[in-house]
Amino acid sequence: MQNSTQPINEEDDRSLGTLVADLSRQMSTLARQEINLAKAEMTQKAKAASKDIALMVGGGVLALGAFLTLLATITLGLIQLGVTWWLAALIVTVIVAIVAYALVQIGMSNLKKLNATPQQTVETLKEDAAWAKDQLRA
Repeated sequence: MQNSTQPINEEDDRSLGTLVADLSRQMSTLARQEINLAKAEMTQKAKAASKDIALMVGGGVLALGAFLTLLATITLGLIQLGVTWWLAALIVTVIVAIVAYALVQIGMSNLKKLNATPQQTVETLKEDAAWAKDQLRA
């Protein structure tokens, strides 16, 4: 006897295999749609980030200009104090070169100390491998 609250349609007579195939197809479509949504969202975020990066680059260029102007001002200040122009420029250049060298050396030293191996991931992979071996033995 048919329950009167459920409508009768042709889908009620589908086999289990057909239902599983339909479910699989729908899950695949859903997964593709989710991937497309994620791609669209990431594209939108990348566009927004690119504008911010452009602003930062512009700021960096202006900061470099300001730094160069500061160096010129220091050089002119030394000239005003009686130092010849070439010696004033040489003094500023040597000081900037020493600071630049020190910064590069510190950066290189820090990079050498950096362990680039993703330790947590390596540990997790080792644990996964051990778990898989245990599952095969059981």
